[in-house]
Amino acid sequence: MSKKHSHLYDDVLGGLDDVPAERPSQRGSRFLKRSTTIADQLSGEVEEKTLRWVDPAECKMWARHNRDYGLLTEENCRDLIDGIRAQGRQEFAAIVRPIDDPNYSYEVICGARRHFAVSWLRANTYTQFKYLIDVREMSDEEAFRLADIENRDREDISDFERAIDYADAIERYYGGKQKAMAERLEVSPPWLSRYLQLAKLPADIVNAFATIRDIKERHARDLKPIISDPEANTRVLEAARVLGAEQARARSGKGRLLDGPEVMKRLKAAARPPAPPKQEDGTEYSRSTHDTPILVRHRGRKTVIEFDSTLSNDALSAALGQFLEER
Repeated sequence: MSKKHSHLYDDVLGGLDDVPAERPSQRGSRFLKRSTTIADQLSGEVEEKTLRWVDPAECKMWARHNRDYGLLTEENCRDLIDGIRAQGRQEFAAIVRPIDDPNYSYEVICGARRHFAVSWLRANTYTQFKYLIDVREMSDEEAFRLADIENRDREDISDFERAIDYADAIERYYGGKQKAMAERLEVSPPWLSRYLQLAKLPADIVNAFATIRDIKERHARDLKPIISDPEANTRVLEAARVLGAEQARARSGKGRLLDGPEVMKRLKAAARPPAPPKQEDGTEYSRSTHDTPILVRHRGRKTVIEFDSTLSNDALSAALGQFLEER
């Protein structure tokens, strides 16, 4: 055993002589357990972490956190709020890093919902609750990957939030290289490409949804071939602006909010070219190609003649003459 390791053993186990006498078998078992634990730590198989209980007000969200904190509410965090209250404490630590800020000590990399839940409890008579954090030093790129790994499979973070996060990260950390980013995240390039495509949805289409949480990755796939056609794109964007205005009125209490499937149904319908004008049944007669024709329709035993009120008497007389001659 090296001097360094011997010293560590002595330091950790030095107080054993002060405890009440034990049978040799007990001492041997205790020593074996402690020495095994320390050996695991030294070998890297076990990692010690220092967790802290803090006031959530000491923490702010990382500016590039992949969850929109503003979308968190008592309603969509109710499961977590009730769980913490029932357990008497937060069970899983949030991951933060120290920052140099006069108003905050840490910024949250993973744990926005936990931060909201504890903050809500403290603001609603449960002042005994504190925020459990795991403090780590890390770069922005490491923070991005850590947050992505933790939230990738969670349903309470939307596809669009994730897409915007990826679109920012590919330029900020990976020089715009999709392959390099996919390798770092350990995902396939096509999978990553679909989310990057989602982030490119025009703002009018994004605003057509009641909330960004309604926007799914498959929506971008469905719309991509449609909006690649210039004429269809114009029609879709016009419909999206109308939808956006409807959603805004609904948020103010005038009407109902439209869900994602309904928005997509209307956008797809708008993409289809307008139907050609229905041809009027009947026969047209006119004095010349420069005159507005009269329209003659037969309805059973009746004949209906329609003409523009601005048509001159001469033009009308000539057109009626053609009809009578044919009749």
